[in-house]
Amino acid sequence: MSEDQEAQEDELLALASIYNEEEFRRSESTQGGEIQLCLELAKDFKIYLKGGKQTEYAVSFLPPLVLNFELPLDYPSTSAPAFTLSSKWLSRAQLTAVCRRLDELWEDSRGTVVLFSWIQFLKEDLLSFLSIESPLEISSPARAPPERTKGEADAEKGTGKDLPDPRAVVDVDPREDILTRLLDFDEAQRQRVFDGRVYSCGICFAEKLGSGCLNFKECAHVYCRACLGQYFQIQIRDGNVQCLNCPEPECSSVATPSQVKLLVGEELFARYDRLLLQSSLDLMADVVYCPRKMCHSAVMTEPNATMGICPSCQFAFCVLCKRAYHGVSECQTTAEELQSLREDYLSASAEGKRFLEQRYGKMVIQRAIEESFSREWLDQNCKGCPRCGTNIQKIDGCNKMTCTSCKQYFCWLCLSLLTHGNPYSHFNNTASPCYNRLFQGVNMNDEGDVWSDEED
Repeated sequence: MSEDQEAQEDELLALASIYNEEEFRRSESTQGGEIQLCLELAKDFKIYLKGGKQTEYAVSFLPPLVLNFELPLDYPSTSAPAFTLSSKWLSRAQLTAVCRRLDELWEDSRGTVVLFSWIQFLKEDLLSFLSIESPLEISSPARAPPERTKGEADAEKGTGKDLPDPRAVVDVDPREDILTRLLDFDEAQRQRVFDGRVYSCGICFAEKLGSGCLNFKECAHVYCRACLGQYFQIQIRDGNVQCLNCPEPECSSVATPSQVKLLVGEELFARYDRLLLQSSLDLMADVVYCPRKMCHSAVMTEPNATMGICPSCQFAFCVLCKRAYHGVSECQTTAEELQSLREDYLSASAEGKRFLEQRYGKMVIQRAIEESFSREWLDQNCKGCPRCGTNIQKIDGCNKMTCTSCKQYFCWLCLSLLTHGNPYSHFNNTASPCYNRLFQGVNMNDEGDVWSDEED
């Protein structure tokens, strides 16, 4: 074996021993291979899309540079490796400048192996060579080629070479969203690093790999999936879908829906998703629910409108009393509904009161309070006529009452109907439950009245 072949074999074996199979793949048919190089980014490194809303996104990883190479027979004594360099986030001009820098490194070390020098430059010096700093501007492949940056111009200054290098490959589909692609890659790499580390669960205090743990994105607190899964399942079964937060005391971080789905399974997640949607709709003043029990779909309403039409069952209803739409006629609200609305309003905060006023209207709230108080007073001080239901208040006199509406005689004590011919027979009949109780409860004054409560 010649010296060149020995040097090539030693270099390829060294690469295979240093890098794993995902980072370095040796070619089976030729003396060559492919190396994927991930750059080390500074902390809080950010990117943004050129021509977009200038929104910056923090990333820890960018897709790797891919160096494909083939070693000629007379490498390293005479010829340099043949290569291509591809990237998903560098421009063609930037890659061209890098390819020419690799040529310079070969010229500086001609006669010796150069792959490790190339790898070191690409991993450690590339960003400074191209003057790339945070925030990094990313150009969409669908756009026209961007103008050269200062780093690119400096890299090519004095070379007299402005044409793109055919070895520089921009590996991006013009139809894809490059920013989404980069953010997805960063998220996947973060998860991969997290899965390989060991963490202590803050609940069971066991040491577990990140692949068996969950990391809250906002606060970065870590708990094992077994403990969090049990906690989330209990909360969802109890309907507390707004409480799936980090167990750390005084921490307000909330688990994302994808994290919840990972821990509780399909059935409980469906319940969680349904309850979360319903709780969100409940906070919207312009959303009500169809009052039909078989439907109960969410219905959007117009501002100050009193009619809602369910998009599912087409039922037209009053958004105030939840009954069939009755036009301009007053709502026939039950005492229980008015009582519930009054209690909700009186116990609510200032913001809660505004929300109820926006949903039901101030006039409806006022009527609910007034009618609720009126009904309470009537229940405490009046009785309904047993014939027509008119509210009757007893101020004075005996227990034989006359309805002011239908003129029916009735007993105030037991609400029995009394005959017009002899209404007092009810109080004189020994078999009557109100026997001898005609004046029971009547307060007599001291000016000649002969009856008293004690004598009764």
